[in-house]
Amino acid sequence: MKPFFTPLRPPGAVAEQEFLRRCIRCGQCVHACPWQAVRLAGGWGKTRNTPVIVPRHTPCWLCMKCPPACPSGALDASVTSMEKANMGRAIMIKDQCLNYKGGTMCWTCYDRCPLRGKAIILEGGILPTITDACVGCGVCEYVCPEKAITTVPEKR
Repeated sequence: MKPFFTPLRPPGAVAEQEFLRRCIRCGQCVHACPWQAVRLAGGWGKTRNTPVIVPRHTPCWLCMKCPPACPSGALDASVTSMEKANMGRAIMIKDQCLNYKGGTMCWTCYDRCPLRGKAIILEGGILPTITDACVGCGVCEYVCPEKAITTVPEKR
């Protein structure tokens, strides 16, 4: 049996329990996403047909079009800046990262991060480091050639 993990929600999601109460499963956030990053969860139970983001498939590019599309307030429409998306946090598995293993210089996560220089910095000009400014969009996870980054949901 798989353990239960809170899904990664779109930008502006309220606390998970409140989100599940408010979300009317209308799919407006899915239709608002030009990147097709927001999907409706399958399966069964309380999370069925609620919006989720699966960064390994398609990350959130932080266009911020989904919060104002939500009619129920499950996504806070006042969240309009990338820096306030608060979806989660990226975690780097350093022994899988090319830069930390040595021999290959790779800055793909840094180069593609929508908050480059804030959420991911280059420590010593070489080592990609995820900072507290990370909002958990999952772009770094998506682009990492070694799958050395994973995105976990925000604890709200």
